[in-house]
Amino acid sequence: MTPIPLSRPPVDDEIRQAVLAAIDSRQYILGPQCRELEAELARHIGTKHAALTSSATAALWMILRAFGVKAGDEILVPSHTAFPTVEAICFAGGTPVFVDADDWYALDVKDAATRVTPRTVGLVPVHLYGQPVDLPAVQDLATRFGLWVLEDCAQAQGAAWDGRRVGSFGRAAAFSFYPSKNLPAMGDGGAVLTNDDEVAARCRRLRDHGRLNKDVHAEVGFNLRFSELQAAALRVLLRRLDAMNDRRRALAARYAEALAGLPLALPAEREHARHVYHLYVVRTPRRAELAAFLGAHGIQTGLHYPVPAHRQPAVAHLNPPTLPRTERLVQEILTLPMSANHSDAEIDAVGAAVREFFGA
Repeated sequence: MTPIPLSRPPVDDEIRQAVLAAIDSRQYILGPQCRELEAELARHIGTKHAALTSSATAALWMILRAFGVKAGDEILVPSHTAFPTVEAICFAGGTPVFVDADDWYALDVKDAATRVTPRTVGLVPVHLYGQPVDLPAVQDLATRFGLWVLEDCAQAQGAAWDGRRVGSFGRAAAFSFYPSKNLPAMGDGGAVLTNDDEVAARCRRLRDHGRLNKDVHAEVGFNLRFSELQAAALRVLLRRLDAMNDRRRALAARYAEALAGLPLALPAEREHARHVYHLYVVRTPRRAELAAFLGAHGIQTGLHYPVPAHRQPAVAHLNPPTLPRTERLVQEILTLPMSANHSDAEIDAVGAAVREFFGA
């Protein structure tokens, strides 16, 4: 059979023409395409500001710097996340405090509350796999302890809680445009979204060497700027985002129907949440066998993420805690193919192969 990839980014003539027009403009960095995309992103999410940058990792780091994070500050973060969430905290000078996962694989708010100390300054909930965290519970926790909230929306562009888009709940949010994401660039890219004027202004300085203007540097920043070519492509795709997410949701429903009744835990959508299925992640104790079987049938799978952040060698010096739910789920998770560009037939073929594996 024709191989089925884990993800399939969109490429078509409208995107090509937008990129070619940006090339012909001879303005390649933080020009008019970037300014228009920033305005469109802010309107889409429902914030005052958007600041484009080179990646979600850069966005997280800039936000943490703008928040004034300093050495000794503790920041609550789920261990079950891509390591860059933690990496940004460390680069900003803070100390990650790892929190166990809840039933939806997100930050467990009750566990987080037990880990607050006088040094805790904030928390970074991650909308993992496209599923919003329990945002009212996160906000209650933050209010109770006087903490700021930085939303990691790298995997959840377009997700919502009670109709309000993620990225508009915290003091600021970081987004990713990595090629497999719901809003995919042709390379790396990210953005800061915020209603805070000073956070927005400082992030814009930090992404451009700390400049106040061409010749004056107010602080030490870095080169974290964004490309006009990427912005041109993303402007096309942002107009399609809701439809692309609807397609992902339709394919997720197709998976749920095909895989019903198997000894396999399927993704569940929280009440009040709009899941946008950046990834379609199932759980089974027979993960390695299932992945090998699907691979032999030309079906690519993934692991997101087999080594939890608190068990990474880079943070061993922090003497991280045991997190039993996280450590159990990372042994069982398996990512099946998912994108807005997969066909019904491809999803049906994956479902049939999984059923064959389980003898159903």
